[in-house]
Amino acid sequence: MKATRYLALLPVAALSLAACGGTSGSPTTGGTAGSPDCGAADVFCVGLVTDAGKIDDKSFNQAGWEGVQAAKDATGAQAKYVETSDPKDYAKNIKFFTDAKYDVVVTVGFNLGEATDTAAPSATGTKFIGIDQFQAKEIANVAGLTFPEDQAGYMAGFLAGKLSKTNVIGQVLGAKIPPVQKYAMGYEAGAKAANPAIQVKTVYHPSDGKEWNDPTWGANEARKQLDQKADVIFGAGGKTGNGALGEVAKASGAGTSVYCIGVDTDQWGTVPEAHPCLVTSAMKLMADGTTDLIKKAKDGTFKGGNVVGKAGLAPFHDFDAKLPADVKSAVAKIVADLGSGTLQTGVKLG
Repeated sequence: MKATRYLALLPVAALSLAACGGTSGSPTTGGTAGSPDCGAADVFCVGLVTDAGKIDDKSFNQAGWEGVQAAKDATGAQAKYVETSDPKDYAKNIKFFTDAKYDVVVTVGFNLGEATDTAAPSATGTKFIGIDQFQAKEIANVAGLTFPEDQAGYMAGFLAGKLSKTNVIGQVLGAKIPPVQKYAMGYEAGAKAANPAIQVKTVYHPSDGKEWNDPTWGANEARKQLDQKADVIFGAGGKTGNGALGEVAKASGAGTSVYCIGVDTDQWGTVPEAHPCLVTSAMKLMADGTTDLIKKAKDGTFKGGNVVGKAGLAPFHDFDAKLPADVKSAVAKIVADLGSGTLQTGVKLG
């Protein structure tokens, strides 16, 4: 796969966020207004259940919804989302769509895997797309859309290793779950491939229910790493990671030569406050993978099991003219070699 495929800018789709929920205790929903007759043969309905957090988290949930929106435009689907405020509501929020006979339900994130696999066998008329949900045992109506996060992390880490002047870089992360661990381990491996003398400071958010939605904690941890001389910081954890990006941007605005790296999507378009430091983003092409699977559900070619999506590195945007040509060339080769399979990250989870 060519490097340009990975370095191409992904447009950020406009979100449809009109509230459709109502009574106290009902889930917070949005998307298609009204209640479409999803059981009708001529109506194709797609629902999305977020992980804990908001649909406009400028990261994981938002990328999944953008994939649904693109599929809506391509297929004429009716589309709605439910925001999860508490993990104990996963099953209830999925049931919101299966009871309404939705054709496809997209569940966003590793944490929804158990609830998705539990719901699917009794909702055989619904196709499920579980983003970041590896299927240890195949379920006919569940496609687990996973990504090589280690590759995206490696690309970002290699760039960080090349850019660092202090030989110290950092990463501020959300929950310590396999996809995030793969990002983190890939980041460290890439950085050390670029600069064997590099030190990598790593911190995961405590398991307290706010792993993805704690920008204050993310900012504080980024500040600690900056104080430890880190001059490139990777933020990977929804709004928590975004808090880290914002803190690095403040330091950059103060005249310090520091960089930040976003995650999951091209965060240049979603976290403008990070522009002073945001050199790139380590991307999972979630929107593309989600759209493709919804189209397959519509045309009858959907299959259960594991589907591996693609990883990439976002453009350098305002930093493109500032980065040394040899650094950009080296990074482009890493991206191309990972895409073609000629380079392996060496990352393995225990």
